[in-house]
Amino acid sequence: MADEPAASMHSSSPESQQGSGEDQMYARREKIYPREVHGIFANLRVLGVIVLLGLYYGIAWLPWDGHQAVLFDLPARKFYVFGLTFWPQDFFYFAWLLVIAALSLFFFTALAGRLWCGYACPQTVWTEAFLWIERKIEGTRNQQMKRDKGAMNAAKFRVKATKHFLWIAFSLYTGFTFVGYFTPIRELSASLLSFSLGPWETFWIIFYGFATYGNAGWMREQVCIYMCPYARFQSAMFDKDTLIISYDTNRGDPRGSRKRGTDPRQAGLGDCVDCTLCVQVCPTGIDIRDGLQYQCIGCAACIDVCDDVMDKMGYPRGLVRYTTENAMAGVKTHITRPRTIMYLILLAALSVGLVYAISQRVPLELDIIRDRNTLYRETAQGLAENVYVLKIINMDEQPHYYRLKVSGLEGLELVVSEQPFEVRAGEVLSLPVSVRVDPVVLEQAASQIEFTLSAEDDPDLYRTEKARFLGPVTSR
Repeated sequence: MADEPAASMHSSSPESQQGSGEDQMYARREKIYPREVHGIFANLRVLGVIVLLGLYYGIAWLPWDGHQAVLFDLPARKFYVFGLTFWPQDFFYFAWLLVIAALSLFFFTALAGRLWCGYACPQTVWTEAFLWIERKIEGTRNQQMKRDKGAMNAAKFRVKATKHFLWIAFSLYTGFTFVGYFTPIRELSASLLSFSLGPWETFWIIFYGFATYGNAGWMREQVCIYMCPYARFQSAMFDKDTLIISYDTNRGDPRGSRKRGTDPRQAGLGDCVDCTLCVQVCPTGIDIRDGLQYQCIGCAACIDVCDDVMDKMGYPRGLVRYTTENAMAGVKTHITRPRTIMYLILLAALSVGLVYAISQRVPLELDIIRDRNTLYRETAQGLAENVYVLKIINMDEQPHYYRLKVSGLEGLELVVSEQPFEVRAGEVLSLPVSVRVDPVVLEQAASQIEFTLSAEDDPDLYRTEKARFLGPVTSR
């Protein structure tokens, strides 16, 4: 199923049509001037930009329980996510989250194409912000094109310099905010104002600022067309029931201009007035009327502008719309199908599992390292003794007093320096202990025992780990 729509994902962008007709791996870029568009999908895209950028720039300043709400403190090996504190030992939660993110991408792509690209991808979000700045400074699409074709003069230089100044300032603040998720942003601000930023902070602010400025200001659609791998393998997730943005050829062709109020059937025309506005608003410069193309990021700008033209002409909306290949061919569409159901079940199971695992997470780690220098030793009382080093990590934000117990063999005796003992918040404690037992109870050379570590002030805070006890086997 997926291979058939993939065959129709051809290229008809201006970039692919340059040259002498020979195949080109990469054609010289011609700047695209996306026309401003209004409509329901444009409003949704603006809402997405406001929400996502608001979260990105706002959460960094949000305090939570005496620290930054989201902070990845690499030197201290602590990762604060609102009320939770994670450690490197919790990395599998991050891997779990990545699996959920990948499945979400598969699910939404199978359901409705490139929703991620059109509304939530960082490249799209920051490009929309840069386009907004550009339109405020340079004006409409036609004004920008006219200015770029003209010779450089004082007025043109002033406009261009103002735009790039704002772009660079916005980019540097983006880099500053990014670094603020790794170095507390208030400390970073104080260092910036006092001109005492460290070399690494300075480097990463400039690096991410430059990346934002280059990608959203200059490269734009080139990132989507040539650099993003998603555009290349998206067809593997499409089938004929996937919602995609399509032009209704049967209704729209033959194309041609006409006066408002003209009956297209009497004029021997389709509903498409060949205004090319759908091309002018496209951020990647494609013509949606040429069919599904991998350059299409699913922003639906062409739907908004075409619906506006249809309203002015008095024709029904939907010449360009969200539909499926089956619907276009007159075949019944199945939005709910085995693929989407399976993705949804897996997403629900993994999401519920992740929430449950985090809610049941115990902020305590216990690693047991057995002394390998000797198998065992005999005490003056004739007992077999094994020596261990316990690595105890208190991953809670509060100090706790812990008590250690050992079980698994009859008459086990635990020798530890003190009971209970304190482990401060975030501390990694190395605790040497020894375990003794009468060799008479040993039935084999290696026996399994269990160490149980529990907090005195919190019965839910405990860990149990297994270890091996080596000793002589006494014949009976």
